Amino acid sequence: MRGRSMPTTWLAGTLSVAAWGACGPAAGQDARVEALIRQAGNADDDAERLRLLRTLGDLPGLDAKRKAEAGKLAAAVERWVTSKHLPYFGRSISRTRDYDFGVAAGSPLWPITSIYRGRMLVWLTLESGGIQRNEDLRRRFLDAAAANFRTAAKAFPRNRIVRMYLGEPIPWPRQLRGAAGVPEWACLQRENLERLADVIEWWIDHRMQGDGQYGGGWGDDCEMWRWWTPVLIGFDAPKITKAQARFSEAMMSQPHMKRGYTSRVTDVEHTAEDSSDVITPMMHLDPDNATWKRRALRLAELMETLWTARNERGQLQFKSTYFSVDRVDAGAQRACDTVYHPRAVQPALLYWQRTGDERLGKLFAAWMDTWVDAAARAERGKPAGILPSAIHFPDGRAGGLGKDWWDPRNHGEASLYRWPSAMSMMCDTLLLTWHMTGREKYLQPLRSMAAIRLKHLKAPPGDRPAGSEAWCAEQLGFLAGTLAKYKWLTGSEEFDELLKRDHRAAMGRGRADRSALVAALRSGAEAMRINFAGYTSEVRYTDRVLRFPSLFASGWMFPRGVPGHARPNPGLLYSTVTGDPGRAGYFPLNAVRWLTPPRDVAALVTETGTDRLAAELVHFGTRKRPMQAELYLLRPGRYAFQLVEPAASAAHTPAVSFAVAGPRTRISFSLPPRKVCSLEVRRAK
Repeated sequence: MRGRSMPTTWLAGTLSVAAWGACGPAAGQDARVEALIRQAGNADDDAERLRLLRTLGDLPGLDAKRKAEAGKLAAAVERWVTSKHLPYFGRSISRTRDYDFGVAAGSPLWPITSIYRGRMLVWLTLESGGIQRNEDLRRRFLDAAAANFRTAAKAFPRNRIVRMYLGEPIPWPRQLRGAAGVPEWACLQRENLERLADVIEWWIDHRMQGDGQYGGGWGDDCEMWRWWTPVLIGFDAPKITKAQARFSEAMMSQPHMKRGYTSRVTDVEHTAEDSSDVITPMMHLDPDNATWKRRALRLAELMETLWTARNERGQLQFKSTYFSVDRVDAGAQRACDTVYHPRAVQPALLYWQRTGDERLGKLFAAWMDTWVDAAARAERGKPAGILPSAIHFPDGRAGGLGKDWWDPRNHGEASLYRWPSAMSMMCDTLLLTWHMTGREKYLQPLRSMAAIRLKHLKAPPGDRPAGSEAWCAEQLGFLAGTLAKYKWLTGSEEFDELLKRDHRAAMGRGRADRSALVAALRSGAEAMRINFAGYTSEVRYTDRVLRFPSLFASGWMFPRGVPGHARPNPGLLYSTVTGDPGRAGYFPLNAVRWLTPPRDVAALVTETGTDRLAAELVHFGTRKRPMQAELYLLRPGRYAFQLVEPAASAAHTPAVSFAVAGPRTRISFSLPPRKVCSLEVRRAK
């Protein structure tokens, strides 16, 4: 149908244009109406569609009823384009899987409503864990979305956005070419960085409002920094840093945050976001700022004086999943400490890591003692050696009031705290506690779960009833990020066998086999080469900006999925750029920040430690590039760095001596154009 005039009646059941609304000289009017509707439906840009619908509604001689219908649809499209609250439709569409556009089902305008109805259904599904985890419910929502898109595609075959939702990718117009002699990892990493920066800057340029928020609501907007980390923490991008600082300060200035934590009582996964997701990034970006330090310590104060108490076993734990800045919900059903609770004190954990504050050390170690004990116990069917997702208060037993240890039933969204829940937060916190105290007991839950995971990976397939050791082992893949941090801290080979199975990309960052790393970077680049709109203008929930490709996984929009839709991997990108082998949120081990924009550059940290750093660097420009690097993990002492071109087997620069006196030290150098250079930092003998 491409390139040909659309028929007057597009779908069985729709009215002809003549029957729909012309009441003057029919032939000319009908043609004009038809052309405007066709142009509006085929438009990729919603603002252009709005303009065309307004033109349609203003046509002289249009029937009053149809004029009203065109006006209502234009108003609905205007809301989609201009609303400061992007997911305004959520409550309506979640109840009925429908939305009232004020357009009759038989109207020629009906297929345009299908464009919006399909998008609403998709984004609500991508947002709602309750819909996603319920296969039947997810099927109903996405089947309805697909039906709407098919209706729209049949009427408007030139609409690329509609076809994008049906699995036909839209290439990004911007091409990024490699350079002769530059290794594949560098070209792929540079492409990932550039495209991720493009997405971030689009949000800043097009969605940041006067008060600093982005349209998803404060509680979702605050999560955006999590996928910004490769450029926010890995590089110096002034525009992006300024946007984060503006948002963080605006969030902490909201009335409900005036006392340092939200005044709204709900579960910890949601109450903690408003503080931790704005204080934590600022402690990376502005660590000497007294205001952000004070805000971090305020969370530890609340934990110590309000949120926690000794249980009946004499152990320190959080009293409830539900609390605020001045209240703790004492209901027995909600009386659970959980693996999500590190989020409530995330900035204070980072402050402890950076300063070694003794008071914080006592507080967090006492809390982790409780979790070490809970992991060791076999209780209520929980296998010994497995961390529970919740510990009930005040009895201190694994789980909550639910009948199964793995399903505490302590929140209205039942699946949120169901094992394993946010287990990676607790694993990283245990590793941090070991690192700060030197006590081996905090490693025991990690060791026992790693052993269970490896044992069952080697075992033949068998029954895995919920709550069993085998069932837990199947889901323990998240452990690899924490174990990778341990390996890079110690150099130990203790967990190598498991890491080779669960974290091959991290194992390939050295100078040996990099095939897994290159494959992972290639997958991320492929995801970012298509469907720019799926990460920007189409997004309706700001905590789901990079989730669009998951729509095409098997069993989602289409039962068998749609090949060729990889997913972005900002976690891997952050890891390669900074040297942190795990996640940025808890116990971050980012060894370096490159004080240069994340454009035309690749940086692969290959070695880190308290006495060394090594990285491979490539500058894709055509002129020499001045650089600085800020180093974070080196112990105080004398060091030297050198920039070497391995291919030439000769030093590019002479060794430069420098001193490390604190947690951040800067060095300066210049990168030649389009050559692979190795930066080597070593403690002076």
